[in-house]
Order: sequence, then C-alpha cells, then structure tokens
Amino acid sequence: MTAATTPKRALTRELILDHAYELARRDGLEGLTIGSLAADVGMSKSGVFAHFGSREDLLLAVLHTGAERFTEAVMRPALREARGLPRLRAIVRRWFEWSGQHAEGCVLLSAASEYDGRDGAMHDGVVSQQSQWRAALAKAAGQAIEAGHFRADADPEQIAFEIYAVILGLHHDAGLFGFEPASRRADTAFERLWRSWQA
Repeated sequence: MTAATTPKRALTRELILDHAYELARRDGLEGLTIGSLAADVGMSKSGVFAHFGSREDLLLAVLHTGAERFTEAVMRPALREARGLPRLRAIVRRWFEWSGQHAEGCVLLSAASEYDGRDGAMHDGVVSQQSQWRAALAKAAGQAIEAGHFRADADPEQIAFEIYAVILGLHHDAGLFGFEPASRRADTAFERLWRSWQA
C-alpha cells in the first residue's frame, strides 16, 4: 500500500473535501481558496496541496463530491420507485427536499452560473455533470412515455428541460423569499406540467 492510498491519507482528504464543500456552498467555488480552506481545517497550505495538486484539482473534486451527494440524496432513492410517472414524481420530490436543504447555497447550481461563460476544465466538468443529470431526467421521462403515463408524442428532452427550469425557479426564489412559498409555487407548476404531458 503506497502513501497515497493509506486509510489515514484518504480520511484526511475526505475531511478536507467536507470542509471545502461547505465553504463552496457559502462562497461558491470561485470563492474557495487554498488559504481559506487550510485555515478552516487547521492545516498549512502545503498540507492541503499535498492532497490536491492544484486549486483546479480541488475545485473539480468538490464538484464531483457535490454530484455524488446529489445522486445519493435524489436519484438513487427515486430509482426504487416504479418506472414512469411514479419515479419522475419521486425524483422531483427528492429534488425539492435537496433544494430545501440547500436554499442557502447549492454547489452544483452555483457552479453552473459561475462557469457557464468560461473555457477550461471547470467549465467542461460542469457541462459534463449537468449533461449527465439532464440525460437521466430525459430517460425517466421517456420511461413515463413508454408506460403510457404521458402522451406518445411527448418529447423527453423537453420534459427534462421544463423540470429543470421549474427547479431552478424554486431554488432561486427559495434563496430570496424563503423555501415554503417557493415550494408551493413550484408544486403548483409541476402539477400543471404533469397534466399537460398526460394523454
């Protein structure tokens, strides 16, 4: 076992990532610096650098951590529901819960706005992550069409876009006006969307 794969080193890296993730929720990925992170975890800058070769590597790792946590909280539990509209509703319901827990800052959504007009590894990482999630939504919507829960001529990609758009509105309003009123508005919007896609 090499030094890079020792359990202690892996645990230290996870601890650093936990702190980095919380700092990024508060300040955004662009607001995350090696200096602020080192101070937060009580390490030297060189100690943090020993686990991440560069700031960009750290930011990519935080983005990956956010995607993993989102998948565990939203997608995996929803996959236990029956294919079609029950699963799609479960995805949205759990995404609502995620938005409520992250009303003060979601690393994934803030990253999308921070890097949408840039070039480089962070932009590519955000695009890849968001594309995978949009594809997962479209797949679930396609299964709802196959199951007869939605019209046969419904467009899975359009359904995925509209779901994503309403959730963005929920997250935006939750941060400004509070989660409860935003959640009620988004829930009303989704009920209308479900009806518009049904046969």
